[in-house]
Amino acid sequence: MLHVIWQDDDISPVIEVTSRIQTRDRAIDLTKPDTSAALSDAERKLNLTGTDLIPVDGIVKQTADKIVADAKAGTDIEKARAIYEWVVENTARTAATRGCGIGDVAAMLKSGNLGGKCADLNALYVGLARAAGLPARDVYGLRVLPSQFGYKSLGAGSSNVTKAQHCRAEVYLTGFGWVPVDPADVRKVMLEEPPANLPITDPKVVAARKTLFGAWEGNWVAYNTAHDIALPGSKHPKLGFLMYPQAERASLLLDCLDPDRFRYTITAKEATAT
Repeated sequence: MLHVIWQDDDISPVIEVTSRIQTRDRAIDLTKPDTSAALSDAERKLNLTGTDLIPVDGIVKQTADKIVADAKAGTDIEKARAIYEWVVENTARTAATRGCGIGDVAAMLKSGNLGGKCADLNALYVGLARAAGLPARDVYGLRVLPSQFGYKSLGAGSSNVTKAQHCRAEVYLTGFGWVPVDPADVRKVMLEEPPANLPITDPKVVAARKTLFGAWEGNWVAYNTAHDIALPGSKHPKLGFLMYPQAERASLLLDCLDPDRFRYTITAKEATAT
C-alpha cells in the first residue's frame, strides 16, 4: 500500500506509480497431496474468523451446515467443493452492481438476493467455508491481460485496466495448501461469454466450473487479502476491503468507483522477461 499526502495548497496533485510484476498460472491436483506447510495458529485463526461483512455465525453458519449436510460432505475437500458448487448453482452475476460489489454476506443470505459481482459471490464462498471450519480468504486484485483459457469474459479487454478489478478466493486444504476457487467467474462466464446468458449446462460453463475449483489463470495480479481496513489518516469508516484507489480531500471521500471524476487511470502491458 502506498500512502501519499499533498500540501493543502496543491490544487492539482498528481502521482504516477509503476509496478513490474511476474505472474503464473496455478493448478492444484487434488488427487495428489503434497507436503505443503501447515498454517500457523495465527494464520488459521485469522482465516476462520468473521469480519464486519463476512460473519461466520447466524445465518451464515446455518447455511454452511445445511450445504455440507445435504452434500454428505465428510472431508475438507468434499466440504470445499460442496460449498463451491452451491455458490455456482444458487447465485447470479448482476451486471448493474457497482464496481465488484460490497460483499455483505449476511445481508445477501437474509434477503435471499444472491446476486452481485465477484466481491459478493466470492465473499459468500469465503464466509460459508469459514463457517464450515475451512480457512478461506478473498484475494483482491486486477486483471491485466486477455485470457489464454479461451474466455473473452475472463481477461482484460485492452491495456486500459482501470475497471478490471477482480476478487478471487482461496481455501486452505491440509495436504494441498491454499487452493484457488472462483465461483464468481463461473457466473461471469454464464452472463457475459458470447453469445451471453449461457445456461449452466453450456459446455463453456461446464468447463469453467470444472477448472475454477483448483486453478486460476496468471493474467491477474493479487493486491492483498485484507478486510476491515482503517486507512492511515482517514476520517472515514473502515473499508470492507481495499481493491480501488482511495482519496480524501478535506472531509470529502472521493468515489473510488468513478475513475473519470476521481481522475485515475490504470494501464497494463506485457513486458519481456529478463
